Amino acid sequence: MFNKRTKIGELLSSEPDNREVTVMGWVRTFRNNQFIALNDGSTNENLQVVLELGKFDDELLKRLTTSASVRAVGNLIPSLGRGQRSELKATAIEVLGDSDGEKYPLQPKKHSLEFLREQAHLRFRTNTFGSVFRVRHALAYAVHRFFNEKGFVYLHTPVITASDAEGAGETFKVTTLPFDATPRNEDGTVDFREDFFGRATNLTVSGQLEGELAAMAFSEIYTFGPTFRAENSNTARHLAEFWMIEPEMAFYDLEDNVDLAEEFIRYIIRYAIENNVQDLEFLAQRLADEEKQLPQDKRSEFGLMEKLSFVVDNRFERLTYTEAISILRESNYNKKKKFQYLIDQWGVDLQSEHERFLVERHFKRPVVLTDYPKNIKAFYMRQNDDGKTVAAMDILAPGIGEIVGGSQREERMDKLVSRMQEMHIPVKEMWWYLDTRRFGTVPHAGFGLGFERMVQFVTGMSNIRDVIAFPRTPKNAEF
Repeated sequence: MFNKRTKIGELLSSEPDNREVTVMGWVRTFRNNQFIALNDGSTNENLQVVLELGKFDDELLKRLTTSASVRAVGNLIPSLGRGQRSELKATAIEVLGDSDGEKYPLQPKKHSLEFLREQAHLRFRTNTFGSVFRVRHALAYAVHRFFNEKGFVYLHTPVITASDAEGAGETFKVTTLPFDATPRNEDGTVDFREDFFGRATNLTVSGQLEGELAAMAFSEIYTFGPTFRAENSNTARHLAEFWMIEPEMAFYDLEDNVDLAEEFIRYIIRYAIENNVQDLEFLAQRLADEEKQLPQDKRSEFGLMEKLSFVVDNRFERLTYTEAISILRESNYNKKKKFQYLIDQWGVDLQSEHERFLVERHFKRPVVLTDYPKNIKAFYMRQNDDGKTVAAMDILAPGIGEIVGGSQREERMDKLVSRMQEMHIPVKEMWWYLDTRRFGTVPHAGFGLGFERMVQFVTGMSNIRDVIAFPRTPKNAEF
């Protein structure tokens, strides 16, 4: 069997007891024709493989270049070098894949994140991205573990849909029609009857509506899959393709919804802290070094580990949109016109700068905002008795603003239809959605958590393009 190996992460955490082991990985560095720093992605720590001088062929040694892949057999012994507990004294070395060390793009030196985005196919081999994606994996596993422990059913909702869920219209169209000879109706619109699905379809912006259907049978479900937004947003917070976690729960009101979201966020962060402490400590140091370059007033009050522990150990601040508007309007930032978008009236949509002010300057903790004006929220949100607001909630996190958006859903048929008509949502086409209100409607709620924003928050990475393997953004679909 070829793959009879021990992972480097496991070896480095075990006793150097002189046993024979086999390791495989990629060469980080090779110095003095004697010392290989070998890494296999299981940890940021390299295993030092020691070659006895004169024992190995010169032609073999020339092939031990940066990023060459090798198989090494030897004995795990205590290391005489500082900073390492053990090393492998090699008895056999085999080069599995050669690498031209001079042409390899990621030389053993510090590279900018911008440069590494251009080398996204190789950046996993760096310490920063090794840590980021191991943490991402841990968070994804924790998501499934949390909902499984709660008895939720995991639902796979469609990627191709005829609905845009929010009515926003910023969707990627799906078609097999030829671009140079698209069939047209008499009025000039596209004749989708000749298309694959026989109607206009797009990539999903949310699995929520389908999730609601399942919640009306299973009581509690969640989705975790890719979603797509065709927004022309070139920012550090937006992607055209990203992953969403969307639970939907029957017999829940808004308060139940907030309680679940808060418990969920704490759970998955705690899981990462308990299982990826080395990666998080590496990322915390990286962030601290990065912030040293910033002016004092731009630096975070907490280090990464302190921030994560604070979120896990403290309840989130809860207030209504109306209370938040009052705080923002009366703030010195607003009065001295430091906001790009000044707060001058109730009913405006909050921008990222307002959300971050509430979280980072005013409350200095995660914030839950509830009861937003209905005119800035989606049609499916339950209307409050005041006639002006809906039972919506957003959770705002330090550094990135909104991380969760959700609501109690409108379960009353008459009010839902009326709201759909107000917002020009096609009632007739949504018959399947309305059936859940016709046949045994119940109070229910749900939320969506943008997974990449959560990974950003936990890893301290400032750009969302650095927490997804191959970012899709305007004018960029490389790799």
